[in-house]
Amino acid sequence: MKIGKKTFGFWPAAFAVAFGLAGCSGGGDGAGTAAGDTKAEASAGQSGGGAYVLGENPLEFSFYGHYDWYTMPNWGEDEASKWIKANKKVNVVPVSSGGNAKQKLSTMIVSGELPDVIWTERGADVESLRQAGALVPFDDYLDKYPNLKKWAGDETLDMLRSEDGKLYQFPNWYTTQPNGNAGYLVNKKIYNELGAPSLETTDDLHDYLLKVKEKYLDVVPLEVGQSASGIDIMSSAFAENRPYLYSSRSMMAVPSGDAMTSAFTDETFRETLVYANELYREKLISQDAFTQPLEQVEQKIVTGKAAVYVASSPTEFGAIGNSMLSAEDPEAGYIMVWPVHKAGLDKNKIFPGTYNLLGWNVSVITTSAKDPEAIFAFLDWLTGPEGQRISMWGPEGTYWKGVDEDEAPLFTDAFTTDTKGRDELMNSTVNLQWVGNTVYVDNSKMKFESTLPEEKKSWETKWQSEITWKTQYDTTEFVNLNPAGDSNEGIIEQSVGEIYEKARAQAILNAGSEAEVLDILDKAEKDAQQVGYAQLLEYKTKKWQENLGKLGR
Repeated sequence: MKIGKKTFGFWPAAFAVAFGLAGCSGGGDGAGTAAGDTKAEASAGQSGGGAYVLGENPLEFSFYGHYDWYTMPNWGEDEASKWIKANKKVNVVPVSSGGNAKQKLSTMIVSGELPDVIWTERGADVESLRQAGALVPFDDYLDKYPNLKKWAGDETLDMLRSEDGKLYQFPNWYTTQPNGNAGYLVNKKIYNELGAPSLETTDDLHDYLLKVKEKYLDVVPLEVGQSASGIDIMSSAFAENRPYLYSSRSMMAVPSGDAMTSAFTDETFRETLVYANELYREKLISQDAFTQPLEQVEQKIVTGKAAVYVASSPTEFGAIGNSMLSAEDPEAGYIMVWPVHKAGLDKNKIFPGTYNLLGWNVSVITTSAKDPEAIFAFLDWLTGPEGQRISMWGPEGTYWKGVDEDEAPLFTDAFTTDTKGRDELMNSTVNLQWVGNTVYVDNSKMKFESTLPEEKKSWETKWQSEITWKTQYDTTEFVNLNPAGDSNEGIIEQSVGEIYEKARAQAILNAGSEAEVLDILDKAEKDAQQVGYAQLLEYKTKKWQENLGKLGR
């Protein structure tokens, strides 16, 4: 799921007023009086002055997910958190955003009552909290509690360090290997009925969609998802080693040599929109692609009313649709195809999806926490093998029993026979997975899948192993390029983003020819430069070069 970046605006000033943190610390960590109190109380949870031992004493802390959409499930109601509460004596108290995350956090800042843990996007906004002295560094904990350091690795942790050299962010779904589901989902029955033609190039795809339109009047030839986001994914088809991220709304900067350049003048982006415009004019993609709700997209996929679906995670709906359709008709369901490419390009250098070592988002511990070390100890346990087994597949006994030499779970027969119960359990904990360990989970899953006969293998895992994980591009060097929302560059980025979204929609929906598409992008380039796009690109270039230095690339 893609989450929009939240901006904090007045945070540093608000912190100074509400807490008097800036410049008040008697120690070297800038955490102020609150942090001093925290340290005094922290030893209470430790065993004999050493590492904190989960389960020896009760641990309770408040947790705030900084997203409009996020509502934390009640802790202790699902099987996993119920076990953790009983066996590790951990209770997590939710703080709701109330559907307005920005306003909720601003209110907590002004009132001087921050939650103990904040789960949010990493980057410039976290730095606002850090600069205000409101976060606890983790450096003293890393060797005491070794899971994060072991599984994430120094390269990832160094990328997460702040300007003061300290680590304040605990990553979620970090990885050291490719992962992701972006790509092309194909309706198997329609494909076979049309003779299973080649779907390798963009020309092949265009010809196939025309045949679908002619024969299947109630089917969308190409579903591109909510806000036509699938068109971004398709930009990967028009250049080798070129992830869609470059010309996406989230980055809007294309590396060329040692500098970032304009997305509007990028030939790959321009060619993508010319192609998308042609498909739209020929009614080969949804005519309401920019306005349809996500539920409408899901309905089309699960009922088989799309011939091809391109998205950042088409397997999410594809797995459901495949199960439902194949249950009614063994010939129905979905397959995935190798990512399409422009004729003449090397198909093995086409990457429709991306991943980065840092994963998705982060958890930070605030100076409001009475025992930050105990909280870190819990998060470190949760990201380790035992914590991941329990939070993903429930307590030992039902779906797994025992572990192998790599600490991977030994799944029971119920894991494959009671798929309904297993999936219900996993769905109940998905919004409690704040520190997911991608490598452990994926490798455990793949190791088990490799032992199963073909007919019992997970549909999603099959396509991950055969296609999607092989076609995701490492974009770690491009993380944290976005400026703080209240900075000059942040204001420019907002303005350029608005120009981008308007031009992208107009180029696809309104242009009557290739020339008109290019004219729209040319005008967008001029408009963007007038609001300071060059300054924004200079900022992103600097951040990119800093990342390259950290990564040694």
